[in-house]
Amino acid sequence: MIEKTIKIQSVDPLILYGPNNQNLELIKHFFPHVKLIARGDELKIRGSADQIAGFDQKMAKIFDHVAHYNYLTISDLEDLLLDNGATTNQAGNNEDVLVFGTGGKPIRPRTFHQREAVALYKTHDLLIATGPAGSGKTYIAVTLAVRALRNKEVKRIILSRPAVESGEHLGFLPGDLREKLDPYLQPLYDALLDMIPAKKLQEFMEQNIIQIAPLAFMRGRTLENSFVILDEAQNASINQLKMFLTRMGAHSKFIVTGDLTQIDLPDKNRSGLLHASEILKNIEGIAIVPFDRNDIIRHQLVEKIVRAYDEGKNEPFNNEND
Repeated sequence: MIEKTIKIQSVDPLILYGPNNQNLELIKHFFPHVKLIARGDELKIRGSADQIAGFDQKMAKIFDHVAHYNYLTISDLEDLLLDNGATTNQAGNNEDVLVFGTGGKPIRPRTFHQREAVALYKTHDLLIATGPAGSGKTYIAVTLAVRALRNKEVKRIILSRPAVESGEHLGFLPGDLREKLDPYLQPLYDALLDMIPAKKLQEFMEQNIIQIAPLAFMRGRTLENSFVILDEAQNASINQLKMFLTRMGAHSKFIVTGDLTQIDLPDKNRSGLLHASEILKNIEGIAIVPFDRNDIIRHQLVEKIVRAYDEGKNEPFNNEND
């Protein structure tokens, strides 16, 4: 009899074990001659060398399934243990699925420009996506980043925003740097939590596999083997965006997103995103995708609100009550 400890690193133990440990109980039932003890993110197994080898082989398939689909039903587990071929998650048409989010939700591009962005990402190392609120620019960028990390195409994800509203230095807000940044960067957390369980996301952030920081903290860095996203780039100055883009290192992908109708800079003509969209548009290896109102996938009213503001922006506004 020998004993072995398996550290669960690539998947969330809660997904692996299932509700009320039902998946774990099925695994134990399938290996009646192996003593199996689960403690947090560790599996301790005891048995003969052949029994442990068989257990390792099955668990490798199960780990791969959970890492890919972010979900494990009892029927999927039965298929994996019995080598029944395609699991229920694989049975449908998943060709256009980018990742499976928390709860196994398939996440795929839903509009023309989202699909265009995914296609151009394959052949370009820098992608610039502009367009209105709710068109999925940031979400599709984060989805591509999570997929690249899962597929081991990159070693880390770096997400950044220019903290214009907070004066970039964030000094007047209470708390440490993380506490100052959290509320401002919440949209990025929301997107990540759609695809990565909270506990696993926390581990990734503690290990610096996923980093979230204001744009000012990018200065002086060389970002290699990374998937880097700059969100709300319309609020970066020309010099800031130049600084950010020149951080690109070997084997990295950069995506820059922003809405040119929501520039918060005092001089809107000094927007780095506006400037970059013009001077970089004919450079090989750089793709620019202009999202529009047809890509808006939030509440149905959002598209109508954006249209109303677009149509009314050149009309004088008079408030007789002032």
